[in-house]
Amino acid sequence: MGIKSFLGSRKNQQKNSADLPIKVSDYMSTNLITFKSEQPMDSVIDSLIKYKISGGPVVNDKYELIGIISEGDCIKQISESRYHNLPMENNTVGKCMITTVETIDGNMDIFDAANKFLESKHRRFPIVENGKLVGQISQKDILKAAMKLKGHTWR
Repeated sequence: MGIKSFLGSRKNQQKNSADLPIKVSDYMSTNLITFKSEQPMDSVIDSLIKYKISGGPVVNDKYELIGIISEGDCIKQISESRYHNLPMENNTVGKCMITTVETIDGNMDIFDAANKFLESKHRRFPIVENGKLVGQISQKDILKAAMKLKGHTWR
């Protein structure tokens, strides 16, 4: 005896708006805490603590993405400053940030983005359109999207 689907026959089902893929742009954050390359690391650490975030994009005056700064980058600088007994006030974001930033397309399906998170081990991906930073998607945003679909058919 074969396995029957509890959903019944699918060939006659109509596509509705709930069946359309959920895009990254539907769940990305657009009100971002950003940093500048000339900003001192102390102010970055203060912002990470104040806003309860684990990192953020670094932009220039034209709001173009030039890097990412994270808690790990800050901890590394604290550790190196302490090891070499040097003050941290000379450390800027530009000296500590990661400049090879992987971005994703805002039109990407949210579940494809989830796979990208699993493959890369990143905690966030910036979204850039026409050279400008327009948003950021985090692992928590993916969880929010999944919970909205909870009880549906995971399409």
